[in-house]
Amino acid sequence: MTLNSHTIPHAYTPDIAGGFETLLHDDDKAREYLLGHLWPTGAPFCPRCGHRKVYTLSGDRLRCASCKYTFQPFSCRWINNGALSPSEWLRLVTLFVEEKSVHQMKQELSLSYNTVYKALTAIRFAILAHAIDARQLISPATGLDSYLKGNRLTGGPREMRMDTIPVYGILRKDKMVFIDLVLGLQAETLFHFHMNFHLKLIRTGNLVYSDRYKEYDALMFCGNDSLPYNVIRRYDEQPYIDEVQDDFWKYAQSRVKRFRGISCQRFPLYMKELEFRFNNRDKALPEILAAYLCALVPSME
Repeated sequence: MTLNSHTIPHAYTPDIAGGFETLLHDDDKAREYLLGHLWPTGAPFCPRCGHRKVYTLSGDRLRCASCKYTFQPFSCRWINNGALSPSEWLRLVTLFVEEKSVHQMKQELSLSYNTVYKALTAIRFAILAHAIDARQLISPATGLDSYLKGNRLTGGPREMRMDTIPVYGILRKDKMVFIDLVLGLQAETLFHFHMNFHLKLIRTGNLVYSDRYKEYDALMFCGNDSLPYNVIRRYDEQPYIDEVQDDFWKYAQSRVKRFRGISCQRFPLYMKELEFRFNNRDKALPEILAAYLCALVPSME
């Protein structure tokens, strides 16, 4: 059963009386819940032009009276990037919130590794798209734009050299954290600052982070095999973010080690995920993520 296998109900209400768990094994209820995030008023609209006069065609297809675009309820949305049924999507979301591994998820859902991995990428892009700096991050500056072809995740990573690997900064404001793309800095720049201006760098695997820099508690990047890691000096004193025992950094470091196959291209996806988890740690994440997945993929042109 796929997302578009049912007829469209007359009204959509994201009501989960009985709890979110009641949706996990009932495709009809799960689909109705997800549809409630698409059109809260019950009136469908065109995902391409926003026009509210649409015609119902056979099956789940709709056609816009203005631009003539033919679409299905989940067209042009993050949730359309993955061949999962409604209940499978919601079960995947709960497993994601519980921080299960891809292998654990594929076993519990009886899905292939590639299917789960692609769906998780859609979740992470949906999180990133709701960040205030989404347009800056889904761009050539990070390489994430190469993963998107229109509203579909069908692209691939762009090769990165030392002079193109982006640098991110950790900003703290009260109990919130913000992972900021630092424009104008690349991995090459931090190696230059390290060798010539004694900026302290620490390496753990392919992750490199620095001492405090301007308003940032630390700068960081994820490298690849092109980098001269051997030039990084050893220090007796800890960098600022380790010395103050920053709670986000401890939280992030323990989780970055669990990510398999993390690359410089996908690094911002994982860091913005950790930013989202940390800043919303007291909220109901499954409901938030379900709404994010149902949001329209924004145009980055």
